Amino acid sequence: MLVTAYLVFVVLLASCLGLELSRCQAKPPGRACSNPSFLRFQLDFYQVYFLALAADWLQAPYLYKLYQHYHFLEGQIAILYVCGLASTVLFGLVASSLVDWLGRKKSCVLFSLTYSLCCLTKLSQDYFVLLVGRALGGLSTALLFSAFEAWYIHEHVDRHDFPAEWIPTTFARAAFWNHVLAVVAGVAAEAVACWMGLGPVAPFVVAIPLLALAGAFALHNWGENYDRQRAFSRTCAGGLRCLLSDRRVLLLGTIQALFESVIFIFVFLWTPVLDPHGAPLGIIFSSFMAASLLGSSLYRIATSKRYHLQPMHLLSLAVLIVVFSLFMLTFSTNPGQESPVESFIAFLLIELACGLYFPSMSFLRRKVIPETEQAGVLNWFRVPLHLLACLGLLVLHDSDRKTGTRNMFSICSAVMVMALLAVVGLFTVVRHDAELRVPSPTGEPYAPEL
Repeated sequence: MLVTAYLVFVVLLASCLGLELSRCQAKPPGRACSNPSFLRFQLDFYQVYFLALAADWLQAPYLYKLYQHYHFLEGQIAILYVCGLASTVLFGLVASSLVDWLGRKKSCVLFSLTYSLCCLTKLSQDYFVLLVGRALGGLSTALLFSAFEAWYIHEHVDRHDFPAEWIPTTFARAAFWNHVLAVVAGVAAEAVACWMGLGPVAPFVVAIPLLALAGAFALHNWGENYDRQRAFSRTCAGGLRCLLSDRRVLLLGTIQALFESVIFIFVFLWTPVLDPHGAPLGIIFSSFMAASLLGSSLYRIATSKRYHLQPMHLLSLAVLIVVFSLFMLTFSTNPGQESPVESFIAFLLIELACGLYFPSMSFLRRKVIPETEQAGVLNWFRVPLHLLACLGLLVLHDSDRKTGTRNMFSICSAVMVMALLAVVGLFTVVRHDAELRVPSPTGEPYAPEL
């Protein structure tokens, strides 16, 4: 398993580099890319945002391993994950309103503080302290995916008066470097935890200086901005009306809830499936992120002038790949007949599918959901998504360890078949809708989502 992990990582990394180099050589420079003021503004944003992302990714490979290192049972670890998910959905519902009221810059600094505290709680073996840490992690995640983007868009349009069409350029580049940071973070986590022999808590300690730097740069270099948004109740009411009045929105939300809830469960399960077989967790994680980056590169190629496939086609393909991968996992995790290499390949296919899914879903959401209702609709999307993930983890918590993992993959397979049926329904509804086609041969830039 050790040799396989390193070999796969090298092959995936080489494939990603090859695709990205060929894309960069073929892409003509745009006006936004050569504007000095815009580049300086981007740099001020990136140096804070990328530090925050790097600190976030550093913690991912060894979270489950750390709880295991503290001798908690799988059921107890599942409860910790459920607490984190519940915290994410709770704070996610009010994050936008909180950020607009508190101020975007202050919210980014608050993110640095709360996430640093979350990392510090990992030094404790007290279960209650770790539960508090998971709650802080949920708040931090909600701030990470709301405050930074809101600050940038306001500064871009209102303070610097740059063209609005340059915004996707910034976030498309951020999406690419987000993947790169995730790959590097996995290697770094492996280095400090295993190669340097510092143990599974080391990546969390290393993340704290990065968070401190992010907060310091935001405090020193960024200006403050606010926004007056609709009341939270009005936002949710408008989102619910949009969700119920448009079948396309309802089907899209169903697909998102089913697909992403399975991904949350996968995030919990991959470590206990591979770790007993001596897998280097940091390198495994980097391989996952490289596979996701490869999927994103394939999305851009597929929607290019040469192939001109549509996001709806690629969304269907992503769901099919995950269905196939989960069926693989139900056999490769059979108690007494485990096949870690086959499980690893199935996990890589899931990450590859994620690389296709997220830009496809991002494109379709922007086209289907009215801009004024996006915040409310996305709030309603998140509720069933996290509830399904929490329910899955609680079912796993009450199951027998030897068969629980395999049974969970079987349940996830059934859930993804339902998602596939929803995709077929959406495809039937929108097959003649020209609005949901890529408007240009070069494809649509997408926002940084994982």
